[in-house]
Amino acid sequence: MERWTRREDERLLTGKGRYVADIRVPGCLDAAFVRSKLAHGSLRSVDCAAARDVPGVVGAWSAADLPDLPPVPHTLLARLSTQEAVAGREWPALVKDRVRYPGEALAVVLGEDRYRAEDGAAEVTAVIDPLPAVVTPSAALDDSVRLFDGLSNTALRGEAGAPVDPAVWQDAAAVAEATYRQQLLMPSPMECRTILAVPEGDRLTVWSGHQMPHRLRRELAALLGWSADRVRVVVPDTGGAFGSKSAAFPEFVVVAYLAVTLGRPVRWIEDRLESMLVATRGRGQDQTVRLAADAEGRLLAYELTINADVGAYPHLGVGLPMQTAWMAPGAYTTPHVHATLRSVLTNTMVTYPYRGAGRPEAAIAIERTMDLLARRLGIDPVELRRRNFIPPDAFPYDTPTGRRYDSGNYAAALDLALETVGYDKWRAEQARRRGDPDALPLGIGVSCYVERSGGEPGGLHEFGSLEVHEDGTVTARCGAAPSGQGHETVFPALVAKALGIPEARVRLVEGDTDEQPEGLGSFASRSAQVDGAMFQQAARLLVEQARERAARLWDLPADEVAWADGAVHATSGGPAVLGLAELVGATGPLRVETRYEAGMAFPFGAHVAVTEVDPDLGTVNVLRLVAVDDCGVVLDPTVVHGQAYGSAVQGIGQALYEGMTFDADGVPHLANGFLDYLLPTYTEIPPIEIKDTCTPGPGTPLGAKGAGESGCIGTPAAIVNAVADALRVADPDLLQMPLTPDSVWRAARAPKHEEGVR
Repeated sequence: MERWTRREDERLLTGKGRYVADIRVPGCLDAAFVRSKLAHGSLRSVDCAAARDVPGVVGAWSAADLPDLPPVPHTLLARLSTQEAVAGREWPALVKDRVRYPGEALAVVLGEDRYRAEDGAAEVTAVIDPLPAVVTPSAALDDSVRLFDGLSNTALRGEAGAPVDPAVWQDAAAVAEATYRQQLLMPSPMECRTILAVPEGDRLTVWSGHQMPHRLRRELAALLGWSADRVRVVVPDTGGAFGSKSAAFPEFVVVAYLAVTLGRPVRWIEDRLESMLVATRGRGQDQTVRLAADAEGRLLAYELTINADVGAYPHLGVGLPMQTAWMAPGAYTTPHVHATLRSVLTNTMVTYPYRGAGRPEAAIAIERTMDLLARRLGIDPVELRRRNFIPPDAFPYDTPTGRRYDSGNYAAALDLALETVGYDKWRAEQARRRGDPDALPLGIGVSCYVERSGGEPGGLHEFGSLEVHEDGTVTARCGAAPSGQGHETVFPALVAKALGIPEARVRLVEGDTDEQPEGLGSFASRSAQVDGAMFQQAARLLVEQARERAARLWDLPADEVAWADGAVHATSGGPAVLGLAELVGATGPLRVETRYEAGMAFPFGAHVAVTEVDPDLGTVNVLRLVAVDDCGVVLDPTVVHGQAYGSAVQGIGQALYEGMTFDADGVPHLANGFLDYLLPTYTEIPPIEIKDTCTPGPGTPLGAKGAGESGCIGTPAAIVNAVADALRVADPDLLQMPLTPDSVWRAARAPKHEEGVR
């Protein structure tokens, strides 16, 4: 476990970062999109004539003006989607005949700058006949309002595990049942989406804050009818992503198409209100659960039914609920688990991977229900979990839903979390307060989680290379693209450690498809697990090649040449030593390329929240939050701590503050920006203590697992469980996220569960 000096920080914190909006290209045009104010409607006409007369406007187009404009490319990754879901449900880059979500682009205006483009966009008029809108799965499921004529709103069905024998439910000592709403969330990175397309001869260079540059290159080339080598994608500094910057969006299609058509650079920089209206959403599931146990608290069966809101068009998000289904069992040895799902189209922007991507939904469902079952049985919720954990000696463990958990010690993480928070002390304080009619209710909530990191089979590999230069410095290249994870620090330090050279002598190059022709990108908490292991392998290959070269140079057997401290050494026949610079000078350029395939990994952890609730105001004060996460071997504790902390804050946001709301016509309440969509600020962040256990991942020699999504997965259920514990709410439906003051106030006045039962 190392603590390396972060290379990025000075540049980013002093305003010296270079983002897409900072790039200046002569003759560049700025794009502004004209957007629908309706959630659903039939498009009759779009008139761009007046916009074209605005000074400084270079052009304005609707879909009718661009008949060859290609549709938005559909993303297929591993097992997460199917072509059948997309067939007949094409996502147009500009609306052709029907608006299906609020803010969908009707036209685009290009101006000499953004101001003139916006002036032109204000002059575009459109005629749309309103249609009824559906913004929840329950409203869309009956197909009375169809988004696509002749096609059901249910775009995909799936299941994991086998149906449970009804006798299991009948014979169980206790059965807990509940429904949960996982509200729609906005990823809200500091920098919104960006793209700059620059034609250069017969090539197109695209600058974008993007998580998967090679996929963007491939998709843009395909829609232009070009070979991939004619498109270069470069990712400069990027202000966060959280999953929301890994697609070719409608605006990207329009910008690239017009740049090539006009032969001029075109740029689109999404502003905040635009982002809130039309950037991707996360979560959005309606869940029904049923969990059974015997009289000793041993779990017997778990059933999870998911109706998932995937937005107006099937895209990668249509398959995301399978992540929830596969991870339904959580950390427990439940013999029978069955999860079924429907991905339902609604008149909202598409649902897409958002930090955690299906795993928070699974953890929240099982962890809230474990607390409910504990109350049914009269067992401490901690004890119920301990009785049902998968034991350490059972790994690798095959779940009833088809996952193979690689390694784990769930009890150790929980024990550390309880010790750190002072569980017994808080239970004693809770008992004291319950005897004091003037004291505010106190609750303790626990959430244990297991997640999957690295990606799905077929997407667990990465490409990279190491190149030694004549001065002995090393360039490390990989297919990742950073958006705040600390790659610039961790990867060079990892290579330097493997080679035995100073960190300053290693330079990282990533996020450029010309520099690294093949790659997958940064998503699914895969950077350390996959790219880190890839660099470790590349370093080993480099050392082997260096030893072989030195052996030929010295006319020695390869096994008589060793590597230590960044140099080759002859182990016999004299004191011959060559550093990297000397070796390259004597034998020529030294470069190794590799494709590394990792195994799936399953990080885990335990989070504990202590909350104080004011029943008269409906306010929730998180007194303490402890997050214990196990991501295998930690490469840099500073980076991992930062990831865990930031993710926990986002988990607090889901539990208490964030959530999309809509008016009667399906238009989101966002007129006042972040006054309408609340994010936790510094004032709302409670004392958070981050700790870790270490269970190495067997999927790579490095032993690292993903660390970036832990808080989003473990924190929400811990907070909701703590509030439910404080209020002793009998009906779990009363506490749906976000726990607004209104909902908490109402829950505080609802019937309580039995006295003496937690």
